[in-house]
Amino acid sequence: MMSFWNDLPQPFFVLAPMEAVTDVVFRHVVERAGAPDVFFTEFANATGWVHAGDRAIAGRLIKTDDEYPLVAQIWGGEPGDMEQFAQHCTRLGFAGVDINMGCPAKSAIKSGGAALIRNPDVAVAAIAAAKTAGLPVSVKTRLGYSAVDEWRAWLTTLLQQDIVNLTIHLRTKKEMSKVAAHYELIDDIVALRDAIAPQTLLTINGDIRDRAHGMALVAAHPGVNGVMIGRGVFADPFCFAPRADNIAQGSGSLAQRNFALLRYH
Repeated sequence: MMSFWNDLPQPFFVLAPMEAVTDVVFRHVVERAGAPDVFFTEFANATGWVHAGDRAIAGRLIKTDDEYPLVAQIWGGEPGDMEQFAQHCTRLGFAGVDINMGCPAKSAIKSGGAALIRNPDVAVAAIAAAKTAGLPVSVKTRLGYSAVDEWRAWLTTLLQQDIVNLTIHLRTKKEMSKVAAHYELIDDIVALRDAIAPQTLLTINGDIRDRAHGMALVAAHPGVNGVMIGRGVFADPFCFAPRADNIAQGSGSLAQRNFALLRYH
C-alpha cells in the first residue's frame, strides 16, 4: 500500500524506538536538536493493552498533534491482540504501526520481540492481523536469534509479507550489542529484498553514529532506503541534523548547545 513511507526523502532517517527513552518529551527534545524524518514511540504491548487497557502501556502512546509521521512500536505474540491494538493505534491517529520482532529483553522474548524469529508462523499471522487496521505495517527485527546465518531464511519470510518497511538491526539476538554490526551483509540483504519484494523499503540499524555516518553507509551500499539511529543520539543529540545545520543551530560549544537542550527538556 502507498503511505507516508513512500513520500519520504531518500535516504530517510529514523529515531529508533527505545524503551523508557523515546517518550513524547524525549521526541520533542530530539525534534528541537534536529529532527529525523520518522519518529517511533516506545514499545507498547498489545496483549497488555487488550487485557488491562491504557494503564498497561503506561503512557507509551501519548503524543502531540504536531508529531508526524509518528509510528507506534507494538509487540506481542497473539495475532488477535495485535489486530485489536493496531485498530486502537488507528483511532489514535498514528501514521503507521511497526511490529517489533527483535527486542532481546527477557520480558519481551517470552512471547514477542526476538522470540518471533523462532516462531515465523506467529510472525506472519501477527503481520496479517495488524494489516486489518488499515495502517501501513512495518517490521523491526534482527539478523537471527542465535546465529548470523539465520538471516536469509528469516528475512525471506518477512519480505514475503508485503510490509512497507523492514528495519534490520544488523546483529542477532544472542549478540545483543556486544559485537560490531554486520555491515558486510548489507549488499546481500539488498539483493534479497530486490529479488523478493522490491516495493519494501529497507532500513539499516546498528552502530550508526550520525547523519554523516548513515549517508556514508548508504553511498557504500546502494539500495538501502533508510537509516535508523538509536544509541547514537545519546552521544550526540544533534546526530540527525545535517552538518551545516548542526553548526548553524547555535553558537558556542557542543556542551553549551547540550545545556540549552537540557533547559528545554
